[in-house]
Amino acid sequence: MITEVPWKARNGLLETLSNEECDRLRSDLQAVELPVGKVLYEAGSPQPCMYFLRSAVVSMMYTSHNGDCVEIAMIGSEGLVGTAVLMDCQSTPSSAVVQVAGEALVLKADIADREFKRGGQFQFMAVRYMQVLLAQMAQTAVCNRHHSVEKQLCRWLLMCHDRIGSDVMQLTQEMIATRLGVRREGVTEAAGRLQELGLIRYTRGRIWIVNRERLERHCCECYGVIRAEYDRLLPPIET
Repeated sequence: MITEVPWKARNGLLETLSNEECDRLRSDLQAVELPVGKVLYEAGSPQPCMYFLRSAVVSMMYTSHNGDCVEIAMIGSEGLVGTAVLMDCQSTPSSAVVQVAGEALVLKADIADREFKRGGQFQFMAVRYMQVLLAQMAQTAVCNRHHSVEKQLCRWLLMCHDRIGSDVMQLTQEMIATRLGVRREGVTEAAGRLQELGLIRYTRGRIWIVNRERLERHCCECYGVIRAEYDRLLPPIET
């Protein structure tokens, strides 16, 4: 269902825009509901619009020719999905899948391209966001290559917690394993260890963050590197 957009935008990037830019975009933005599992775009397919997330969380997924897949970035209300429309390349090798249901504001590709080419704050915030997204992808690759499943799980849970804003998260171990690109048994073992340490609690399909401060200390440096880049270049992510 598409509804008229009430301002405030409730998206970290849009809320950095000037009043003039907000007024120009307001009638072109459409609020949509994004259910879990919805594919916003497929790998190699044209991206006809940009999604400025408000409450949904989206995973950017890469799938290899043999069917293995892994999450290369996670996006929430701090960012947007569909940066390819600004680069005249129309598509990316990854797909975008809704991980947590919620709302987004949709902007058609031609309008986004028009605003980007105007320069100003829209272009500035889009370029800065692409910088932090690249930083997240790079650090995620380092983490997946060099750190244990337990450390990867800590990083992933902290990033998800930042974007959901709740200590309770509807997440299955199978889904997490798919995002991390590891076996489900590895996630089960890692989650069990974190629960023994009193950092999380989990039941089927639900995870509680019991002690975030200790979870951050137990995590590898990758979460801190990613978070620092977001804090340096973008409005703060509320936790």
